Amino acid sequence: MNYRFHPEALSEFQAATIYYEQRQRALGERFISAVQTAIDHIIDSPLSGRVLAEEVRRYLTKVFPYAVLYTVEDDYILIVAVMHCHREPGYWLNRV
Repeated sequence: MNYRFHPEALSEFQAATIYYEQRQRALGERFISAVQTAIDHIIDSPLSGRVLAEEVRRYLTKVFPYAVLYTVEDDYILIVAVMHCHREPGYWLNRV
């Protein structure tokens, strides 16, 4: 199964990557790897994530305080948000 990012989810993923890379060399790459590992798990088991609202599911990343929020569409996974778990819960609701 393929996946796609909501445009705002892609922007926040890129911004977080830049933030971590500025904090420490190669930390941005580790963040990308953690998110990709989460996405790979979601693709393998799309219904394994905890349901948050309506059809939006959450899968937590390892090491970083982020969650990948997604919906399971007919032909792909839609990444709705790459959300920091300690900031503004629910900000992403207008994306679904």
